[in-house]
Amino acid sequence: MSYYLAAAIQMAAGSDKAANLERAERLIRLAAARGANLVALPETFNWRGKRSEEAAAAEPLEGESLAAISRLARELSLHIVAGSITEHAPGQPKRYNTSVLIGPDGARMAVYRKIHLFDVDLPGRVTVKESDAKLAGSEVVSARTPRGTIGLSVCYDLRFPELYRRLTFAGAEIITVPSCFTFPTGEAHWDALIRARAIENQAYVIAPAQFGTNVHGFSDYGNSMIVDPWGRVIARASDQEGVVVAPIDFEYLLRVRRELPALGHARLREGLG
Repeated sequence: MSYYLAAAIQMAAGSDKAANLERAERLIRLAAARGANLVALPETFNWRGKRSEEAAAAEPLEGESLAAISRLARELSLHIVAGSITEHAPGQPKRYNTSVLIGPDGARMAVYRKIHLFDVDLPGRVTVKESDAKLAGSEVVSARTPRGTIGLSVCYDLRFPELYRRLTFAGAEIITVPSCFTFPTGEAHWDALIRARAIENQAYVIAPAQFGTNVHGFSDYGNSMIVDPWGRVIARASDQEGVVVAPIDFEYLLRVRRELPALGHARLREGLG
């Protein structure tokens, strides 16, 4: 398929998992009603709560959250990037931050565990130490689909361009970045980083995000967006819950890569796939 519609969902998830899943379902159905074939949810779309409650909220891949998204994907015949969930790691005191691509038959097509964990201290603004509770993944993950080759990443990964280069050299044409970018870092860097990843890899970037004041007491930046291979923002969410939709046009992607063949000019490819 050379042309279809993709959607990025923006939401403000809290500690009520059932309410989050109900909200995600409603927004996925809205995206499908607007013609989207590929839908992406934000990071930790199913649950965001206190660190002390995280172990109890974690799920295996076969748990209720991904089962619900699988049923929707099958019912609506969609490819869905299930943002990320807190994945239970058997025998481990910590958990993974895991993004899953689900196909229109409801089956898992790819599982990516976030490699780069968000440890930051901006005095007076935001302090987060994701590594206190999370395990880092190690595998770069992409999947060939009828909607193009999709490369998976999560939030803080965005600051590490070598990951996206490896995804691109592995064939990625669409890159997903489900996120909970904090307001201070998002206001300064979100647009620049999303556009840079699209420009340097000549790929579509779909970046669904959380927005508003979260359960941890600081604000998420929102501004969910879809960016084309030339670096143009072709869809952006307003400061509220909702869905943004934009076309994925492979003829345009191929034209950008043909007319400005920067990927073919890359010389430092050793170790990047």
